[in-house]
Amino acid sequence: MNIVIVDDDCLVAGALKTILEASEEIKVAATGSDGSEAISLYREHRPDVLLMDIRMKQLSGLDAAAAILSEFPDAKILLLTTFSDDEYIVKALKIGAKGYILKQDYASIIPSLKSVCTGQTVFGNEISSKIPGLLQTSSEFDYGEQDISDRELEIIRLIADGLSNKEIAGKLFLSEGTVRNYLSSILDKLQLRDRTQVAVFYYQHL
Repeated sequence: MNIVIVDDDCLVAGALKTILEASEEIKVAATGSDGSEAISLYREHRPDVLLMDIRMKQLSGLDAAAAILSEFPDAKILLLTTFSDDEYIVKALKIGAKGYILKQDYASIIPSLKSVCTGQTVFGNEISSKIPGLLQTSSEFDYGEQDISDRELEIIRLIADGLSNKEIAGKLFLSEGTVRNYLSSILDKLQLRDRTQVAVFYYQHL
């Protein structure tokens, strides 16, 4: 797994590089210190995952992530910060970041990178508990009007709970291929890009 790290604290970036490269599965292709550099480094290296700080002196990680995702919709970006700020969480979800975890939770960084690399969405426990309340609106949404079946809605709920395709397949006694087919249908019907947006959409329309 090739990773690019961007953090405006060089000591933190160096420490993260040391921690990650201690794992034989991870190679740090480059490090940077600003959102603008993150965009350039992503274009150059096309990493499996971009691990990026949010609060940086010039271009923020959120703004850099939005720019990268507009150019590379399949980019996998894991945001790392010391702040569980509600506004940051909502923006990270809406722009399509694959995860948002706190720096102080060092033990979760490598597992989170692996999960994001396989297409899962990752949020630390402290952050996950906030998401429903942050994104909930009072409006009712009729999934039937979008031709979403009961089974598809069940899958949407499980995706919003953070389950992978394999976990959903096991829970619903389906094959992973069938789950992928359902997900493709859901994305098409709701005009969404990926499973992260499915989770956001669900919470927004509770």
